[in-house]
Amino acid sequence: MKVDRHNAIRELINSSLIQSQDELRRKLRRRGFAVTQATLSRDLHEMHLFKGPGGYGLATGNGNGNGTAVAEEDDDSPPSVADVIETFGLRSRQAMNQVVIGTVMGGAQPVAAALDYEGWPEVIGTIAGDDTVLVICPDLRRAADVQARLRLMLEG
Repeated sequence: MKVDRHNAIRELINSSLIQSQDELRRKLRRRGFAVTQATLSRDLHEMHLFKGPGGYGLATGNGNGNGTAVAEEDDDSPPSVADVIETFGLRSRQAMNQVVIGTVMGGAQPVAAALDYEGWPEVIGTIAGDDTVLVICPDLRRAADVQARLRLMLEG
């Protein structure tokens, strides 16, 4: 079932411009795949899909995307923090030396993984739930720096 669903997602992304997870979820439902938003978020992360200016695309650079994805290298690195925040992020707020990121349901894990992978020097570590990421920074100033970077991504 999962392989069939992933194939359907690839086919939909390759054949049409898809601007939101909800749009993709509706198109999947028409094809007989009733998925929750959390399941779809996990699928997008597992498939290394990201949302760019032209909609969703494959981040693997193997030519199977809709032309919106450009891989910097032909490796299997995850999407950038900016791409993941654009796809899953809703809001962020600083609390002392920590930043709390609100995401769509099921989006916290990909956001935390992207932050961990990029290794921002201002970030000591992350803890992810279903729709919330706790970003721990060493001090108030660096938490403010992280908050400012995230706010720019969320507003962009």
